[in-house]
Amino acid sequence: MSREPSETHVAVLLGGLSSEREVSLVSGRECAAALRRVGYRVTEVDAGRDVAEVLSRLKPDVAFNALHGVWGEDGTIQGVLETLAIPYTHSGVLASALAMDKAKSKAVLKAAGVSVPGGGLYDRHEVARRHVIEPPYVIKPNAEGSSVGVYLVREGANGFVAEVGAPDWAYGDEVMVEPYVAGKELCVTVIGEAAGPRALTVTDITPAKGFYDYEAKYAPGGSKHELPAALPPAVFERCLREAEAAHTALGCRGVSRSDFRYDADTGVLVLLEVNTQPGMTPTSLVPEQASFVGTSFEELMRWMVEDASCRR
Repeated sequence: MSREPSETHVAVLLGGLSSEREVSLVSGRECAAALRRVGYRVTEVDAGRDVAEVLSRLKPDVAFNALHGVWGEDGTIQGVLETLAIPYTHSGVLASALAMDKAKSKAVLKAAGVSVPGGGLYDRHEVARRHVIEPPYVIKPNAEGSSVGVYLVREGANGFVAEVGAPDWAYGDEVMVEPYVAGKELCVTVIGEAAGPRALTVTDITPAKGFYDYEAKYAPGGSKHELPAALPPAVFERCLREAEAAHTALGCRGVSRSDFRYDADTGVLVLLEVNTQPGMTPTSLVPEQASFVGTSFEELMRWMVEDASCRR
């Protein structure tokens, strides 16, 4: 975009309809505050089912997508914005939908030469009755983010995860079951620049309670972040290159975040998933990595607005 911030009206989409609504509200408010500090005219839009009507009335120059989870991260809101011809931040319809579907994105990443974990999709009722693969393994919804509905079944476990088969399970009848990779939880932010995707650095995440779940991601003190991660140089470089390859393979634009597991004892490194709408809360990894490489939160927000686009 060529306009000055003071000439640009940005609608920050936040909240939404998913299980990650509360995180999105925090992310969106942080982003809106930073955009105002830069000088943009900002309207915060709690994106409900009337969002198309609201945006048609507001007529913003750009939509800053701070939504997380289904509807905001899976290509749905992106399709609305394409229909309204409003340039928007982050990835487009196809990349968003593809990255949100763990099974389909794993297939694409594997074909692109990115190391991904094994496992596959299973009926949730079967998973609740027996071990479909040998423990230890991880159960996760096929199309959720922020570690919502994720369970770790440890080695030697006799019982199963009854919650997955419960009547109130809200995350679909198929779940992803993957072998658990012990060791480090790593992440890499990728910026989709015109010259090609650029990985920033690698963060090593140590959860306070032993598993990087929803609370560890978002609660103050829920995890410790070490950046740059203390890794063998070859492993560090591989994380950067695989994150860039994943960003490209899925067709992402703007900012993405790739999450890895690394077992130093076995040398296994796998990319767990690519987040096309990474969190922007005070504890989030993307702003932290951007700051580490010399980009302030306000500079990152301005770049994302200037990078916004749509097909029309």
